Amino acid sequence: MEITIGVQHVARELVLETDQTSEKVVADVRTALESGAPLELTDTRGRRIVVPAASLGYVEIGGDEARKVGFHNL
Repeated sequence: MEITIGVQHVARELVLETDQTSEKVVADVRTALESGAPLELTDTRGRRIVVPAASLGYVEIGGDEARKVGFHNL
């Protein structure tokens, strides 16, 4: 699933792929916003992304559907 994070005062978005469910990501975002703790996510390569909760502009969460790879026959 693809996640796009907008950070305040930063022109560029953070985009990552994760194996976590959308429900888990939403829960992590809510916890970070409510507690003020940093949002911590792990991408499909095992890299950790940490964003201070106060700097979050928005979090766009893609669907849980796997991306289709291949050729389309016309």
